[in-house]
Amino acid sequence: MSELLDELRGGLIVSVQAWPGSALDDPHVIAAMARAAQEGDAVAVRVQGVANLRAVRARVQVPIVGLIKRDYPGYEPYITPTLDEVAAIAETGADIVAFDATARARPGSTRLGGIVEAIHGAGRLAMADCATLEEGRTAAALGADLVATTLCGYTAETAGTPLPALDLVAALRAVRGDGGARTDTTFVVCEGGVHSPCQVRAALDAGADAVVVGTAITNVDWLVREFAGSTDTARNRYRYRP
Repeated sequence: MSELLDELRGGLIVSVQAWPGSALDDPHVIAAMARAAQEGDAVAVRVQGVANLRAVRARVQVPIVGLIKRDYPGYEPYITPTLDEVAAIAETGADIVAFDATARARPGSTRLGGIVEAIHGAGRLAMADCATLEEGRTAAALGADLVATTLCGYTAETAGTPLPALDLVAALRAVRGDGGARTDTTFVVCEGGVHSPCQVRAALDAGADAVVVGTAITNVDWLVREFAGSTDTARNRYRYRP
């Protein structure tokens, strides 16, 4: 699996997702955008939902980061929050499984370590979507293969953090292994708030091994609303969740 990470190192991962109810929220459309991302030199794509993952797997050869967004009443984590989602993602052929690695309680008393174990048991790499340095350290210690800044700015503790979270990227890059020795096995991903090529470069310079860009590339709904927001007919905007 280290060969797969080598394929991603230094590259762009395109998150191909759509708002619920959007005209883009169709497996055929998602798969077409994922194919376009591959042809544009993305090293991987990040895709949500079983139907979308299956459609994308049929059209791309680059690695797929898979996740399932599912709300459980009374719980905040919604990115692959339980073992059920892990199993469903693995069956689609996704190469990497992304999951909420925050310190928040999970449904059914699901353990963070149990999620990592289940992902590895399915022969997939585990990508920990974190909000803080401590969460990244914990995920890395539990064996997560990739540690990402995905949820920084989207939890109560980190609300208002300027994005992209370059300081967090740099801190995660310096995460140390047992005995205090620097470990270069922690693959750091910058995700969240990256809206320009300059920010991609800045994230890599800060120590990211790869950078995820989604909204600024594939979210046509958001892009149109951004432009429409400058017109005389501007409407209320959708609240984004990573």
